[in-house]
Amino acid sequence: MPNPRNRHSRMRKRQRRTHDSLALPTLSTCPTTGEVHLRHHAYQHEGNTYYKGVMVAKGKVKAETTKDDSETE
Repeated sequence: MPNPRNRHSRMRKRQRRTHDSLALPTLSTCPTTGEVHLRHHAYQHEGNTYYKGVMVAKGKVKAETTKDDSETE
């Protein structure tokens, strides 16, 4: 394995490492639903899929179950 011939100074090392930190993801708020989401990504809201404030896929409708009076006793 090659090794460096000369030692790098602390300043040179730190200047290189300043760019290693991760940036926070950019979040947006949808004007239609008010949902906070990642930019340029589709997102779910109440079972529906939205992209750029427009519904692109409708979610499945679940059948509502009602309890009978005999079950509550």
